[in-house]
Amino acid sequence: MKKLIAAIAGTGTFALVALTLASPAEAQYREKITNDPGLCAAGKGPAVSVAITGIKESKGTIRIQSYRATKQDWLEKGRWIYRMEAPAKAGTMRFCMPLPKAGHYGIAVRHDVDGDGETDIFGDGGAMSNDPSINLFNLGKPSYKKVGFDVGSGVENISIRMRYR
Repeated sequence: MKKLIAAIAGTGTFALVALTLASPAEAQYREKITNDPGLCAAGKGPAVSVAITGIKESKGTIRIQSYRATKQDWLEKGRWIYRMEAPAKAGTMRFCMPLPKAGHYGIAVRHDVDGDGETDIFGDGGAMSNDPSINLFNLGKPSYKKVGFDVGSGVENISIRMRYR
């Protein structure tokens, strides 16, 4: 075994093998998926069933993203795990967000009311798991400690209330 490792290391293949072994964790970032309620059925998981309440109008797009609830991942550019988008419907919308494994996660929601893909702090809505306060002092980015929740091997149910300015 030592000779095999030495031979692999000597050819530079060892670095490639190590990189390949590290890739699955990185592959868990930035995947766009569609809403599949079946992934939140009894006996499924890990996943979170999210009810988004207080959507003010049936206009624009709702975007929901999952993050690991860690300092290095929460709301950091490119660090979301899964993203879903759907046409907004006033009232309550439900999404099933699958997760890569049991762990500590946070969910961020945005209602792009005019559908232009830009964040308009005076018109668009936003919300996060555990409904933390969003204000100018935290620049709309509450701590990962306030939004984090645990998900086991099954399905966790949460409700998130949309907020508009």
